Amino acid sequence: MRCLYVAERPIDLTKLDESNTIFVLQLPEGFRTAAGSRGGFGERRIIKVYQYACGLGECKEVYESGSEDVTEKLDLPYHAAAFPIILPDGREKLVSGVADADFVAAYRRALS
Repeated sequence: MRCLYVAERPIDLTKLDESNTIFVLQLPEGFRTAAGSRGGFGERRIIKVYQYACGLGECKEVYESGSEDVTEKLDLPYHAAAFPIILPDGREKLVSGVADADFVAAYRRALS
């Protein structure tokens, strides 16, 4: 499964007391998100969206949808690139994504 992460701020799962909203966008297999690939213009669609709310010591899923009526409302960030996530054990994992509070706000509006 190919995913693109969009968060309010960098994702550090060792600091779950800090609030953060994370959207995980499931993309078609073969979708290219690296900056030099022009974001995979051939097929720019989202298959499924998941929203997580982090804070108060936990990170929990608060929304999930695979409905085209929902996913077509979401724009993909063209500036997504290699994005580090700090895992609960302190290891770093590179994924495709971006920390962008404006995108998070737009996604919240689109999903409400």
